[in-house]
Amino acid sequence: MKTTLLLLAIIGLSLSAVIQQRAHKSASLRAKLIKEGTFTDFLAQQHLARAQSGSSNSAVASQPFIDYYDDFYLGDIGLGTPYQNFTIVLDTGSSNLWVIDAACTTTACKGDPRSGYKKHQFDTTKSTTFVKTSQPFILFYGSGECRGYISTDVLNLAGLVYPTQGFGVSTSIASVFGQQPMDGILGLGWPALAVDGVVPPIQNLLDQLDQPIFTVWLDRHVKPAEDKLGGLITYGGLDSENCDAQVDYVTLSSKTYWQFPINGFSIGSYSSNTKAEVISDTGTSWIGAPAAAVQGIVKATGAKFDFRNELYTVPCTGSYPDMIFTIGGKAYNIPSSEYVLDLELGKGNCALTLFEENGGGFGPSWTLGDTWIRTYCQIHDVGQGRIGFARAHHSEI
Repeated sequence: MKTTLLLLAIIGLSLSAVIQQRAHKSASLRAKLIKEGTFTDFLAQQHLARAQSGSSNSAVASQPFIDYYDDFYLGDIGLGTPYQNFTIVLDTGSSNLWVIDAACTTTACKGDPRSGYKKHQFDTTKSTTFVKTSQPFILFYGSGECRGYISTDVLNLAGLVYPTQGFGVSTSIASVFGQQPMDGILGLGWPALAVDGVVPPIQNLLDQLDQPIFTVWLDRHVKPAEDKLGGLITYGGLDSENCDAQVDYVTLSSKTYWQFPINGFSIGSYSSNTKAEVISDTGTSWIGAPAAAVQGIVKATGAKFDFRNELYTVPCTGSYPDMIFTIGGKAYNIPSSEYVLDLELGKGNCALTLFEENGGGFGPSWTLGDTWIRTYCQIHDVGQGRIGFARAHHSEI
């Protein structure tokens, strides 16, 4: 990872109701640790953390899985009066906003020295508009949890201002967060998904937008181990520069996640016409698929499982078929240039951006993360309860 802080630019068009926020792609923690030869030790620590958090007797509901090991997309926000700036994960797979309390002195809260990243922590004593509540909060993630208390204060999101935004002030965070260039998470999901009934920021800001929509465009970079400017969120309109004009919409099947049905999936000789529930999630780096689809993808690509690094690999120079999702009667192709990723594993091997999803039932059985979103811009239509897809433009592939 770079040894400098990510200072992210925000474009705020103060006289317009269409606002754009640049997103910075973080370096892949997985790629960095693999290169250093320490990823297996890291995995062992995370398995232990999961086991310990799983033994908790807390009755508080969990948030969805976030794949923190790989690249994710970050933006800047301001909180308090005067504003204190924070670099946060822009996450459509959750609905809560939280940042780190300045009173937390753990290594994770300060930033693991080995990462080169120092955290921005919220000093509540320096904000004249800060209001603390007596309500605690706790959020569970794949590698641990964060906990603290609910408060309200002024939020500035890309020039959009809301005076009494509810959010979590975290007094304890998972150790893995200490190794990433993030000071918190901003959930862009629906209110029903929010823990403790806190209204998500995007819901509070809808009245300020030209249209009740936001468009996510994520860029594709060949080397995931590098920090780069990686995308753009357009609040209140479409992104006509980075996305095709043709947008195809599908009605959401649940207003919790950005959840919708697919009619089928195929790759090579594998095909399934089973209807399934999926979610679009910027906070997940790869594609989470049911076991049968995973095996179909493995067979179609000839992938092998790397037990040391816990991922599927294929030769980097191979030729591989497209993943094809059928949504609303339309085929959406994901080329191998998106789902075959060079993590510098060595021996000419690349990773498949794939993991097995343990979903199903009434919930989603697929998680379509950044591999999917980089291929198709996601138009989140809050007003009409639907999501749209438009082919994304990239310069490196």
